[in-house]
Amino acid sequence: MCGIFGILIKPNTTLSNNSIEYILKKIALLSESRGKDSSGIALRNETEQMIHVFKGDIPIRQLLKSHELKNELKNGIHSFEKGNGFAAFGHARLVTNGSQLLEVNNQPVIKDDIITVHNGIIVNADELWKENVDIKREFLIDTEIIPALIKKELKQNHDLVFSVENAFSKLQGTWSVAMMFEDLDQFVLATNNGSLYLLSDNESFVIFASERYFLEQLKKETYFKCFNAKSKISHLLPDSVMVVNLSTLAIGQFDIKDKEKSVPANKIPAFNIQKHLLTNNTNQREVVIDPAFFINRGSEQHLFNLLEYNIDAIRKLKRCTKCLLPETFPFIEFDEQGICNYCHNHKTSKAAKTLDDLNVLVEPYRRKKGVPDCIVPFSGGRDSTYTLHIVKKELGLNPIAFTYDWGMVTDLARRNIARACGKLGVENIIISADINWKRKNIRKNIRAWLKSPSLGMIPLFMAGDKYFFYYCNKVKNQTGVDLNIWGINNLENTNFKTGFAGLRPVFDKKTIYALSLKNKLKLFGFVAGNILSSPGYCNGSMIDSLGSFAARYIAPKKDYYHLFDYYQWDEMEVNNLVKKEYDWELAIDTPTTWRIGDGTASFYNYIYNTVAGFSEFDTFRSNQIREGMLDREAGIKLIEGENYPRYETIRWYLKIIGLDFETVIKKINKIPKLYKL
Repeated sequence: MCGIFGILIKPNTTLSNNSIEYILKKIALLSESRGKDSSGIALRNETEQMIHVFKGDIPIRQLLKSHELKNELKNGIHSFEKGNGFAAFGHARLVTNGSQLLEVNNQPVIKDDIITVHNGIIVNADELWKENVDIKREFLIDTEIIPALIKKELKQNHDLVFSVENAFSKLQGTWSVAMMFEDLDQFVLATNNGSLYLLSDNESFVIFASERYFLEQLKKETYFKCFNAKSKISHLLPDSVMVVNLSTLAIGQFDIKDKEKSVPANKIPAFNIQKHLLTNNTNQREVVIDPAFFINRGSEQHLFNLLEYNIDAIRKLKRCTKCLLPETFPFIEFDEQGICNYCHNHKTSKAAKTLDDLNVLVEPYRRKKGVPDCIVPFSGGRDSTYTLHIVKKELGLNPIAFTYDWGMVTDLARRNIARACGKLGVENIIISADINWKRKNIRKNIRAWLKSPSLGMIPLFMAGDKYFFYYCNKVKNQTGVDLNIWGINNLENTNFKTGFAGLRPVFDKKTIYALSLKNKLKLFGFVAGNILSSPGYCNGSMIDSLGSFAARYIAPKKDYYHLFDYYQWDEMEVNNLVKKEYDWELAIDTPTTWRIGDGTASFYNYIYNTVAGFSEFDTFRSNQIREGMLDREAGIKLIEGENYPRYETIRWYLKIIGLDFETVIKKINKIPKLYKL
């Protein structure tokens, strides 16, 4: 979920000072796209017998500007000039668990004389602490369990590779790890999903990063010319461990599952570790808050009671006699039998296309085993998880899972991403937005919306998410992988979101997000009109919102397929697979597996249901009924449970963007209803 990077240089290697400094800073800055919440760098100075660790709740580019870091970096390079080796590695963090406001939770993590940076999430960390009562937990961050287990193993057998392999075999989730030891002359790199790449001449230096693209960019730099021109980029494959001897740069690579290999721990006089802490003085907000720990419904009953669920009035709404759509649905019409125009115009999605047809279409994109040949946009939701499984297991492709984290991805979704990518051994490329900026934009737009609420403007809350499309194309260009397979589900077609903006339904559109030029202009005009009438929308988020409009509706899309155009979507099959195969985690405040990976959905669905008497769940279940997947009576029962207000997630959402729960909910509840109470 983060970016890790580093550079190791053999003693008595001739390289210029400026080149070493520049290359380290460049690979650090390239890694920042994977996480801007906090950062850290560790520098090994053999002359001083010191390992200096710099870290703070600031982006890596700010860390690099620190005078302390600059000075120690120069000291480390001076030590290298005297014939010593050079070793530095670091981390650009996308916070998952463990507040970034507490320095012990930021990386590099120092535990039991081991300095560790970790990209991924260990989803069974709590269980491992309980099972290993002889080791002490000090922090909240999941990474801590890694060095703790390795140290325990080292004390018992004194073999480095065996200790690392034995410790890693206990972990669940995803991990790409770099480790330096206080008293060993060895450096460890390991991964279970292949999110580690190496640039090396196999003789004098090793540079590593979370993505191949970062190293390809590095090779183009003028400052890289003094490094060996024959150096090549290689991939540390899933379930691999690499041990680098810092004195000789001898490299040993091992399969984690092969317990026969042995490399003794090479003891040296212990280095001292010195921490240098930097603080973010401009932003002191939590990046991650886990609803399971932060919110206690029992002690917040007064807040929970503010949430409306006007079920009696909603039950009285006239609904289509075939599906579930109510009379408050935009542009709905009923015939004499009470059947709505959406049902009359529905065209079944059951097609003659099969997975075999998709197999034929993707055949030209296939590459040799282990070489990425497909990108799967991966939100961590049930459909994208299922899609990743089918692409890997049934189509036999070598996918990269691409995730765009725009600040509203829940920690639950991140853990589910880790579960799937770890078990499948799939590289996960994450692009992280400036999360604080994104959340500030959401806050500004909700405040503006509350002053002049319009149901047609609610999609503006999700505008920042639509860059998923833009960055997917960017990842395609960076990786050289053209093919992408999406888990978009046509049953999620809503119509009402643009309907409330004045756009009549288009029943023959090719994809659920397609809009004609006329409707694009009409939608743009509706949004512009609301912005002009409510000046609060004229804020710093406008550029972000316009960009999202372009990314969603204008940016070209090619070389991509939708899995469920070729594979019949079955809710029971999808749910069973994600739960049983990947031990999928469910939300604490809803029985459904849908719409639990993004905190925004619980908020906007509360608004729709409170004001209009229906939500996305009504349209989703109605589409299932039209497809013959669900009977109407069962659908009614389902939506009544699914539309029940999700207190914990709504509370989390408003807290994380900096809005007062009581104030916001009271204002929403005062909006005139489209039905009679």
